[in-house]
Amino acid sequence: MAFSLDNIVFWGRSFDEYVAMFNMSEMDLGKRILGVGDGPAAFNAALARAGGHVTSIDPIYQFSAGKIRSRINISYHMVMEQIYKNSSEFVWRRIPTIEELGRVRMEAMLDFLDDYPSGLKEGRYIAAQLPALPFKNRSFGLALCSHLLFLYSDNLSADFHVQSIMELCSVATEARIFPLIELGLKKSRHLDLVMARLRNNGFETSMESVPYEFQRGGDQMLRVTQGNGKSKSGGRSPDF
Repeated sequence: MAFSLDNIVFWGRSFDEYVAMFNMSEMDLGKRILGVGDGPAAFNAALARAGGHVTSIDPIYQFSAGKIRSRINISYHMVMEQIYKNSSEFVWRRIPTIEELGRVRMEAMLDFLDDYPSGLKEGRYIAAQLPALPFKNRSFGLALCSHLLFLYSDNLSADFHVQSIMELCSVATEARIFPLIELGLKKSRHLDLVMARLRNNGFETSMESVPYEFQRGGDQMLRVTQGNGKSKSGGRSPDF
């Protein structure tokens, strides 16, 4: 089945949120960074303006800015309605009100839209998706995956998670994944098994608290690197 915009909910986060979600230092921001499943987030636009080296991948980047803008407008009202109905599921500290959340999110998505045409030409936005990425080994110093792996554990299998994270650690020196809860505000059903399989394949994993929590309980990321510089299975084919 062809990928369609009709089933995608667009919801872009800001540069500051990315920095907090992944507990990024100035040194981290100076690395060559890959953002996976970034959608209409503002991280790429803001970091590129600051002189950083960043590439974002998402299947939505096969579409024009006009088509993405139209879908953002639809998604915005859908998501805001759900947040009003389920506001108790969120921590209103960094973003104090629902109205402020709407402003922050739309501002981030508009920043993305302004940057998108030039970013496409510069190769900063690439239509691709896990678990197979179009990059050579060690093309990046850091790979970030926000609100995709683990969050959608009901739809994505443990095998998909392992294959995807191993792929991230092939194209980047280090991978960070946030959050570690799934929809419903509970720990991902795959987390322990995925970490065990990664360690069995020679990867080092650690769960780390971050200075960000919006979904209740979503205040940890997973950091993954290859132990001794190489996994037992060579990097891209997991040993189950």
